[in-house]
Amino acid sequence: MSRTLFRTRIKFCGMTRAGDIRLASELGVDAIGFIFARSSARRVAPSEARAMRQAIAPMVDVVALFQNNNREEVREVLRAVRPTLLQFHGEEDDTFCRSFNMPYLKAIAMGGDAEVTARGLQQLYPHAAGFLFDSHVKGGSGGSGVAFDWSRIPPGVHRPYLLAGGITPDNVHDAVLATQPWGVDVSSGIESAPGLKDGYRMRQFVEEVRRADAQPAQD
Repeated sequence: MSRTLFRTRIKFCGMTRAGDIRLASELGVDAIGFIFARSSARRVAPSEARAMRQAIAPMVDVVALFQNNNREEVREVLRAVRPTLLQFHGEEDDTFCRSFNMPYLKAIAMGGDAEVTARGLQQLYPHAAGFLFDSHVKGGSGGSGVAFDWSRIPPGVHRPYLLAGGITPDNVHDAVLATQPWGVDVSSGIESAPGLKDGYRMRQFVEEVRRADAQPAQD
């Protein structure tokens, strides 16, 4: 039996150009991410994201990424962009994340030395729709293009989770086979410059994920 029955979801994040979004949709990507974190080189204004949203194909999720944005900033994005999923990368607690009455993913910093456990995640974020394991350290931001030790992903996480941080077309095949995530999240790994996606690398990334999905399932 192949992994095709467990199709890995693909999220392209840090989108800044409508053409890149159209290509991502043509490639069958499951989600498009817009970044609204103030410190990010890929940050877009709500009005820019609203205009680019028209390039997204039907049935592709629109993810809004925040990092310690205040409540009004989040609400402005909700009004302008109408995302289908929220993603929080900062010090936001569960109460803040769920206060917008939308499903949310919580990014978990895996770049430090602190142990991350499935029970701890459940206690801290009981209402999270899922988690995103990223390579940044606590208090830092993602998008570094550096991978973390995938063996540190805690066993027993009973929520969907995405693997992020240093994922590229060159290693995503091995990453999917090693971690069997619900999905993978990539930004810098498919870029020619921050925010500027490379069409060849986008296509190669999707092909490598699907190649991993076609591998025989491991017992």
